[in-house]
Amino acid sequence: MFYIGVDLGTSACKFLLVNEAGEVCHQVTREYPLSMPHTGWSEQDPALWWKACLDGIPALLQGFDAAQVQGIGIGGQMHGLVALDAAGEVLRPAILWNDGRTAKETDYLNNVIGRETLSRYTGNIAFAGFTAPKILWMKDHEPELFARIAKILLPKDYLVYRMTGQFATDFSDASGMLLLDVEHKCWSKEMCEICSVQPEWLATLYESWQFVGCLQPEVAAALGLPAGVRVCAGAGDNAAAAIGTGTVGNGRCNISLGTSGTIFISRDRFGVDATNGLHAFAHADGGWHLMGCMLSAASCNKWWMDDILKVTAKDYPAEQAPITEDKLGRNPVFFLPYLMGERSPINDTDARGTLIGLSMNTTRADITQAVLEGVAFAIRDSFEVARSIGVTIPRSNLCGGGAKSALWGTILANVLGIPLDILVTEQGPGYGGALLAMVCCGRFATVREATDALVHVSRTIQPDPALTARYEERYHKFKQIYPTCKALFKELAD
Repeated sequence: MFYIGVDLGTSACKFLLVNEAGEVCHQVTREYPLSMPHTGWSEQDPALWWKACLDGIPALLQGFDAAQVQGIGIGGQMHGLVALDAAGEVLRPAILWNDGRTAKETDYLNNVIGRETLSRYTGNIAFAGFTAPKILWMKDHEPELFARIAKILLPKDYLVYRMTGQFATDFSDASGMLLLDVEHKCWSKEMCEICSVQPEWLATLYESWQFVGCLQPEVAAALGLPAGVRVCAGAGDNAAAAIGTGTVGNGRCNISLGTSGTIFISRDRFGVDATNGLHAFAHADGGWHLMGCMLSAASCNKWWMDDILKVTAKDYPAEQAPITEDKLGRNPVFFLPYLMGERSPINDTDARGTLIGLSMNTTRADITQAVLEGVAFAIRDSFEVARSIGVTIPRSNLCGGGAKSALWGTILANVLGIPLDILVTEQGPGYGGALLAMVCCGRFATVREATDALVHVSRTIQPDPALTARYEERYHKFKQIYPTCKALFKELAD
């Protein structure tokens, strides 16, 4: 039997064909453009996502028996606003997660409605990328279109709608709208009133693995699939990726060193830190999770290597070669990795990248090391927030492009003081979507059962007590830099 996992990304849609043993048998990617009609705007026509499915899924099935496909699960880019009219037609291009037009609306929610009020209603505060500020923007700037809204969907939910005809969302993705009471897993009546959202506009809520509907006959024919293929609710991209890495159950953690960085901590109960420094969202396993998102992670290293040093990717290891173990935890140079501002846990759009501690003795390798260490220290900042509310994190998975660097993995394991597991295979949200489809179709009884059976560790990076102690001292010095520079960042931005 086969299961299809879909990763609906910002620049491309990736399709995976996974067998019942969890092996990826085939994968296909279909790219599409991103529209930026004004500075800071980011939009996409949902028709492009559906076209990618109509083209990508038949290509995925070539050479395989489509009759053996049992289910489809989708992991998708979060926060995007897809507004439909009464006929189910898209009213305007989707406003995406990385769109920056809602500064005014975000400020209104956080400072007029109030952070404490938002946290009480939803477990979170407003960020410019969230869905609720986009709805307020549309109300103020496109009142004619706003008046025609009949349904509001998230990006992956639009695909589920096109496949099944059902208006559905899951708790993990809905958590990022700022309309969901995350703790009680229901739509917030208060937030709907604040954002002028009619309850009937909102999709039916499901757990991520739950059955939403079968493919509509005409859709099944267009995709080259049987009409009985089951479609589950799916999950937001980070939650789906966490399923794909086995980050399921209380205290399990996954760190992704991608262009941006995410710290995903699975929990069996809801909890919010005092400053809302971490997102408190529902998880695709039926529980909850805390998530920190740093805007520049592996992109800091890429900026330093490509734009400043002008080396190619294949030369990255050569640049890191002079950084021997005896140098770790002793670097006098520090780097704040805030090249694009920062999200978690400081939520400061004015923060900027900073090198401090330079001297006439500073070498090229010292700065390279500082960049790697700065990202690791910033990840620890989010860990410390989680620990402040009693969360114990005994170990973590490590994935993403930055995980390919053995040196970076060693630095991170010792900065955090925990073992880091590298997985046998890493396929992102699409693989998590396929596992959710397996649960939906009865291949496994629970998400935990699926991940225990199919997700495996290839090797573990163990921390060294002596090195961990050195990094502990360095981290406490690093922590002083941002508070010292915070006011200056604001002044430089004005």
